[in-house]
Amino acid sequence: MGLLDDLLPRRKEDDMLEVPVDEASSKKSVTVRIETLTDFVDVDRVARLAKEGNIVFLKAKELQRKDLGEFQNCVAKLKKVSNQFGFDLVGTEEGYLLVTPSFAKIQR
Repeated sequence: MGLLDDLLPRRKEDDMLEVPVDEASSKKSVTVRIETLTDFVDVDRVARLAKEGNIVFLKAKELQRKDLGEFQNCVAKLKKVSNQFGFDLVGTEEGYLLVTPSFAKIQR
């Protein structure tokens, strides 16, 4: 038994607690953008979108098939930008990349 157990009323496990909803936080929305990674120039656009708070779903399979070296350069630049700004970056086996801003983390 702790000190607070004597001061606070006992609650049953089945009791429900109602939490008020903050109107300001419920109006915030997150945008998921679907983009295509076609060239090294697109990395700056993707980084800008993530900085603005968007979650970016990148189709990179075509670039990966067409020019593997260019694709690897794009991923290296995205990793560098992700580390710099706190983004989270993950790739899938199907050739897609997911970039999330700092407030959203990817569960691996």
